[in-house]
Amino acid sequence: MLREIVLDTETTGTEAKSDRLIEIGGIELLNHIPSGREFHRYINPQRPVSEGAFRVHGLSDAFLADKPLFAQILPDFLAFCGDATLVIHNAAFDVGFLNAEYARLGDKAPPAIELASVVDTLALARRKHPGAANNLDALCSRYGIDNSRRTKHGALLDAQILAEVYIELLGGKQTTLGLTVEGNAGPAGPSLRAAPVEHGPRPTRSRLTDAERAAHAAFAAGLGEKAIWRDYVGEAG
Repeated sequence: MLREIVLDTETTGTEAKSDRLIEIGGIELLNHIPSGREFHRYINPQRPVSEGAFRVHGLSDAFLADKPLFAQILPDFLAFCGDATLVIHNAAFDVGFLNAEYARLGDKAPPAIELASVVDTLALARRKHPGAANNLDALCSRYGIDNSRRTKHGALLDAQILAEVYIELLGGKQTTLGLTVEGNAGPAGPSLRAAPVEHGPRPTRSRLTDAERAAHAAFAAGLGEKAIWRDYVGEAG
């Protein structure tokens, strides 16, 4: 089974060496299907949030003051991610911040995240749509994904939206290989079952107007009672 974690973070600023993580949000995908498992934590950065960053996400120093430190949320974060592949938009930014937080832990630090092991949806989007805008809002607009809730950046909400975008970048919902996720079925967590697959031709929607149907019916009536076309009145199109 392919297991991925769609991940997003919010920070106090843009410099990983001096700024800090303040929010992490993650969505679990199993074979490209959201399983329903999520990870979400706010973090006390032990430094002020920059004015520019606050305008982006709206997370204030006062709000973050009583939140746990990164070291305190790290065990839960690592347990949630496990050995899953990370999926991140503009991965270098988030991975840079995560690795900087790891490095601050010294001897207790987990291994650094290898950027090459991460699926970068920004790189995917640039390959698929060269020359076009490929930020998250632009991709939502391109794929018809509702992002009306995104009045501010938020790690969990952005991860949820990115999961939808990622599936579209892979080719849409058909990439789920006919599998659907059922709820937490026992200690093993979510289970997969084969989704029903339709075979054979599908009926097409009629393109005839009411006036065209009436004209066809009048024409068929003039052919006599045995005309085979009488049986198809109302079905054409």
